Order: sequence, then structure tokens, then C-alpha cells
Amino acid sequence: MKKLVGYITSSIPNNSFTVDLALNMKEAGVDILELGIPFSDPVADGPVIEKANQMALNGGFKLKDLFEVSSKIGPQMDTLWMGYMNPFYHYGLENFLQKAKEYGIAGTIIPDLPYEEAKLLKSSFEKYEKANVSFVAPTHSEDRIKKVVQNSQKFIYMVAYAGITGSGKSEDLSGIINKVKKYSDTPLYIGFGVDEKSCKEKAKGVDGVIVGSAFVKHLIDDSLSNNEKIAKICFAAKEIKEKINE
Repeated sequence: MKKLVGYITSSIPNNSFTVDLALNMKEAGVDILELGIPFSDPVADGPVIEKANQMALNGGFKLKDLFEVSSKIGPQMDTLWMGYMNPFYHYGLENFLQKAKEYGIAGTIIPDLPYEEAKLLKSSFEKYEKANVSFVAPTHSEDRIKKVVQNSQKFIYMVAYAGITGSGKSEDLSGIINKVKKYSDTPLYIGFGVDEKSCKEKAKGVDGVIVGSAFVKHLIDDSLSNNEKIAKICFAAKEIKEKINE
């Protein structure tokens, strides 16, 4: 069965809601949670997730909120922290990884951490037995794909196109999929622009999909009550999970 990875931004509108939402998403078919760490300059993300990040920061988000949420979600759901390198650097990567071990968080997804720099940090991840997810993109050469995926952990994050999340572009990815599969048996999941309409097509040839903006658009919709936000996100999750496995 193909897997569904779901992204949400932590602590919108508050910590307890994030916990409720995450556990409901698990019931709706989300296999792995990407718990987003709010940051002021989320360079890989489009306007929907960027707005969510700003809302969380405007609401007073601090790392202690992430840890509070993680302590309740981590033991119950397969969870990764998704964030940019700045918070990891300032708080201390090893401090983060220690917290991850304490709360049962599986590892990290850091879009602005290049492969070469991630390699230098490998011993820290190994020390705490945590994964750091590798990225591949349509712009990568075969040599680079081979380097990036050979020691990949948890899953490989395939960026569906050159651009930002949520922009809905489309590219022929069969070539890159074949190259990744040639060098690694690690599950390959596709992200960027995956929603209820595109998920079935984008899931072809891969092991799962990563969905962010299609969920977060409901999370930041002020016209919805908290219960309605959970209902809409979970309905979308169920639909996507069904479609990718048809």
C-alpha cells in the first residue's frame, strides 16, 4: 500500500489543537506526520505554508511549543520535524536530536540543508538513531542522485518540480524515478503540488505522496471552526489515501 505523508504547521492556533489534528489525521490514513517548525523565511514553501508559518510566529510560537506538541504526538504517531536549518543551528542540532529521542520523533526534514553539509552532520544523527530525509529533484544529474540516495534513511523526498510547494506544476518524472530506484531500495515519496486532484497521477511509480498545502489551506482558513478544520483536512486525507491506492 502506498503511504501518505501529511504536513501541518505546529501550534496553529494552539498546541492542543495541533495534537488533536495530528491524531485525527492518523485515523484518516496519514502514515507519517511532518510537523512543521514555524520559521520566518521558509524558502521552499509557497504562499499557503508561508502564511501558516507567519500566523504561528505572530501567535507567539517558541520551540518549547514544538516540544510540548511533540511529546504528545511522538509516542502515538510516526513523526518527523520539518524545518529550516536556522532553528536547528541556533538551538543546537544535538539538542534537537536529544529532544527527538526523548519524544519519539523519527528524525528531520531540512530543505535548505544541502547533501554535502548533511553528510558532515551524519554522526550526530547516528548518535541519536535519527533519520535525516534526503531530497532529489528533476534537476539532479544521475551522479548526484546516486550520491544522495545510496545512504538515504526513512524515505527519499522527491521534489515534483523546480519551484516552491503548492504551485501545482507538472513534469515527467519517470526518468528520475528510474534512476532513484536503480541506486536505492529506500521508499520514494513525491511532494510539491500534491492534492486531491493530482495525487493519483503523481503517485505513479513511487511509494507514496507528501501533502502539505492541500491540508494547510484549511488550517489557515479563518472562516472555519476548529472542528471544521479537522473535518476538512481528514476528509482530504482519506480521499488522497484512497486515490493513490486505487
